[in-house]
Amino acid sequence: MSSKPSKEIQTFPNPAADRDYEIAFDVPEFTCLCPLTGQPDFARFTIKYVPDQLCVELKSLKLYMWSYRNEGAFHEKVTNTIADDIIKAIQPRKLTVVGDFFVRGGIGTIVTVTHDKKKQA
Repeated sequence: MSSKPSKEIQTFPNPAADRDYEIAFDVPEFTCLCPLTGQPDFARFTIKYVPDQLCVELKSLKLYMWSYRNEGAFHEKVTNTIADDIIKAIQPRKLTVVGDFFVRGGIGTIVTVTHDKKKQA
């Protein structure tokens, strides 16, 4: 596996697919660029999911999150895109992605995206 930023989220088989359990990732050093000013935006992402048949491979998630470092992205868009890409990769039973963007201009932004496979069916 490469150590360069990548939009590919790799997976592995869920070792306990017969059980509901939660996996949580903390990404404290997320960065992207403000699409209006080009200035860096910093955030802490929390990703929690209940896997179905597949799990997210951790190093590929790190490289995926790094891939936004030099991209312009509104907070709302990037948080939804991250959720969409994880859903596409693993089809989790449940997923919550929280982007907690650091204060800029006196305002902090928290974007929360949720997904529930049962409610989608």
